[in-house]
Amino acid sequence: MFFESPKLLWLLVLPALLLLHYLWLELSDRRPHLRVPTLTPWTLGGAGPRVWLRHLPFILRLAAMALIIVCIARPRSSTQMERVDTEGIDIVLAMDVSTSMLARDFTPDRISAAKDIAIEFIADRPGDRIGIVVFAGESYTQCPLTTDRATLINLMKEVSTDLIEDGTAIGNGLATAVSRMMDSDARSRVVILLTDGVNNCGEVSPETAAEIAKTYGVRVYTIGVGANGTAPYPVITPWGVETRNVEVRIDEDLLQTISEATGGRYFRATDNTKLAEIYSEIGKMEKVRTTVDSFPVYKELFGRYAVAALICLLLELLVRIFLKRFV
Repeated sequence: MFFESPKLLWLLVLPALLLLHYLWLELSDRRPHLRVPTLTPWTLGGAGPRVWLRHLPFILRLAAMALIIVCIARPRSSTQMERVDTEGIDIVLAMDVSTSMLARDFTPDRISAAKDIAIEFIADRPGDRIGIVVFAGESYTQCPLTTDRATLINLMKEVSTDLIEDGTAIGNGLATAVSRMMDSDARSRVVILLTDGVNNCGEVSPETAAEIAKTYGVRVYTIGVGANGTAPYPVITPWGVETRNVEVRIDEDLLQTISEATGGRYFRATDNTKLAEIYSEIGKMEKVRTTVDSFPVYKELFGRYAVAALICLLLELLVRIFLKRFV
């Protein structure tokens, strides 16, 4: 424990001086007195409790005064705490929402699995700003960079394959994701681009988008989603929805070129477990940098002394009432 204003403790001289003054009055002839012919009535009965209790109110008042002085000197205690400063990373999740993401080689399908695992990834990174970009035949921002986890998760849940025109514009999706970071001052900026197809439309070529990402220091991790060979896909027919096996075509060379050009990595996910492992691995590679520092945490202690002073004043009042009425 220490005092924020230790010089105020010099005020404790006041109750000490009052005590000395009180003792001087008690021991000298200056206190009020009465002349009587004999002390026999008093000496026979001995000193009653009132004789001793009459000093108690003064003692309690001095104690209250001393405690109040201690309060205004502001007693405090401190403990050393460890602080971790997070150096947040800006991450944009660029997700393919073309109709091919309805393939059922994942459980229940590619887009549902991608959304669920992305939500877990978002929830595990409270220190980062994360945004969402979706693309198919064109691209748009589903959610700008934010630390609002609840909003991110809700907007991720709303992602579906019928949001925009069908197609696979990988270049547009990557360019839109990079554009969300142009004003970012984070030391680490990352795009996680997930697709299950081949670039077949869009105004911006994937190579150009990769060059833009490299220019702005954005690292791109690419994920190819789809089983090897064929995958069950729901097809609408005059007799209803039928499941047919279709060929899985992913331009892995392009995705690897994009990631290598920007300092990232390419991953292939063939099922839910593998996709979850990929997000976990990316999360480990893009760990939040921390700086550990120690700082004191203060606790104010004047409250206990204030309560003690109040108790002393209440006891003084009760003792005075007791002396007047019962002794």
